[in-house]
Amino acid sequence: MREIERNFKFLLVEVERQIEATIAVLEHRDEKAIAKIEARDDYIDNLKSVIENACFATLHGETRPSPPEVARIRAFHIIGSNLERVGDHAVNVVRQTRHYDNPECIRRYPYKPFFVEIQNALAWMPKAVLERDMATALKICRCELHLDRLYKQEFDRIRDELRLGFGTGDLLTTLFIFRYLERMGDALLNVGEAAIFGITGDKFKIRQFTALSDILAEAGHENPLTDLDFESIWGTRSGCRIGRVLERGGEDDCHKEVIFKDGDSGKLRQEADNFARWESLMPGLAPRLEAFREGKKTSSMLIELLPGQTIQDLALSSDLELLGRAVTAQCRTAKALWEKTLTPRPVAAATMRQLRARLPEVLTVHPNFRFKRRTIGSFVLPSLDELLDAAEAVEATLTAPYSVLIHGDYNTNNILYDPAEDRIHYIDLHRSTETDLAQDVSVYMVSNFRLPVFDKARRRVLTAVILEFYQFAAAFAAAKGDATFDMRLALGLGRSLITSTRFELSERFARLMFHRGLYLLERVVGHTGEAADFRLPLAALCY
Repeated sequence: MREIERNFKFLLVEVERQIEATIAVLEHRDEKAIAKIEARDDYIDNLKSVIENACFATLHGETRPSPPEVARIRAFHIIGSNLERVGDHAVNVVRQTRHYDNPECIRRYPYKPFFVEIQNALAWMPKAVLERDMATALKICRCELHLDRLYKQEFDRIRDELRLGFGTGDLLTTLFIFRYLERMGDALLNVGEAAIFGITGDKFKIRQFTALSDILAEAGHENPLTDLDFESIWGTRSGCRIGRVLERGGEDDCHKEVIFKDGDSGKLRQEADNFARWESLMPGLAPRLEAFREGKKTSSMLIELLPGQTIQDLALSSDLELLGRAVTAQCRTAKALWEKTLTPRPVAAATMRQLRARLPEVLTVHPNFRFKRRTIGSFVLPSLDELLDAAEAVEATLTAPYSVLIHGDYNTNNILYDPAEDRIHYIDLHRSTETDLAQDVSVYMVSNFRLPVFDKARRRVLTAVILEFYQFAAAFAAAKGDATFDMRLALGLGRSLITSTRFELSERFARLMFHRGLYLLERVVGHTGEAADFRLPLAALCY
C-alpha cells in the first residue's frame, strides 16, 4: 500500500502541473509549452501503469488483503485511471489551440472558473483519498455538477453566436475546449466516488450515496455513514441498488438493521403503495416501510430487514428438514392468501403477451433461437413466431374462473422462511396484483428449475420442491372448480422457461430450457380434446 500511495502522490503532482501548464497555454499559446505537455502525458501514463501493476500485485500477493484493504486497492486503481484521463483531456485542450485563426478568441469566454473547480478537486484529493475524509470526497464529486453548469452556460452562448455565422471555426474550437474541461469533471466524479468506495467498502454513485444519507437521517439514524456497515445485495435483476445497512454502536443495533433500496421511481412508488396494502391484508407477511423519498426519476426507501433465509438458499443447502418445513409453511401461507383474496370473476394472465414482450431480449442473447419453419417429409414444424401465434390463439380461449392477489415476482429468492416463528415473508412486491394464480405458480416452479445446479442429488431436491408446490396448487385449483388450471400453467411455464434464457449464457443449459418451454407450448397447441382434459407433462420440469 505504501508504494501505491507514494505513486498516487507523484501522479497527482504531475496532473496538477499539467493543469497549470494548460492554463498558461490558453493565456499565451506556445508550441514549446504544448510539446512539454504532450511529453509529460507519457510520464502520467507510466505512473498510472505503475499504480495499476502495484494494485494487482497487492491483490494477488502472498498475504491475502482484508475486504476493506481490497476496497482501498480497487479504489486506487480507479483513481489512477481517472487522473490519467484528466491528464489526457489537458493534452486535448492544448492541441485544440492549434486550430485557432485568432488565439485570442478563448479570452472572450470565462474559462478560468472551470480550472478553479478542477484545481480545487485535485487539491482536495490527498485528504479524501489518503486521510479517507468523507466530506472532502463528496466535495470532489460535486465539482462535476459545477463544471456541468459552467459548460451549459458557455454552450448556450456559443450556440447562439454560431447562428450569426461569424468566426465559426474559432467558436467550434472554443466549444471543444469547454467540452474537454467538462469531461474532466466526469473523471473527477469517478475519483470522488472511488474515494467513497475506499472509505465505505462499497461502490456508490454520488446520487445513491446522497439518497442513502438523506433517507437514513429522515428515518432517525443520526450516526454518520462512516459508522454504518453497508453490504450490497447482489443478484437482483430489477435494476435497483439494494443493500443491508447496520448502524454500529450501542446494545440495540438489531432494531437499526434495515434494507436500503434505490431505483426507478415508478417501481419503488408502486412497491411502497403495495406494502401498505399487504400489511392491512396479512400483517407481517411483507416488510414494513420505514422511510420513502420520492424523486422524479429515482426514489429510495428504507425497508424493515426481515428474519430468515430464502427458499432458494434453503433448497441449495444440506438441511432438508428445514427446507421441508419452509415449503410446508410456504404452501400454508399461499393458501391463506389465495383464500382471503379470491374473487369469483374470470381473469386472463396474458402470458403469451408477456413472452412476446421479453422475446427481443432472449434473441439478443441467443439469436439462433429464432428458428424458421421446417419440414420433415410431409411433417411441418412451425417457426417460432407461428408457434407463439398458435399458443396465443389457444390462450385467448382460456380464463381462470377467479382471481387472487399474487406476489407478481414469485421467485424463490423473494420468499423468506423464519424458522424461529415458522412463518413466511414476501419481499420485492412491486408487481403484486390480482390475476390468475397460475402466474405465480409458473414463476415459482421455473425459478427452481433454472438454478444452474447440476449435481444429481441437488437436482432431485429442486425437482421435489417443484412437484410439491405443483401438487399443492393443483389441489387448490381443483377444489375451486378450476378445470383449465393445467393448460394455463403449461403456457405460463413455457413463457418462464423461454424468457429465463435471457439470463443464462451457458448455451447448453439455455437451449435445454428453451426447448422444454417450446415443448410445453407445443403440447398445449397440439391438444385436441377439451381444455379440462389437458394434463401438465411434469417430466418437462424434471432435470
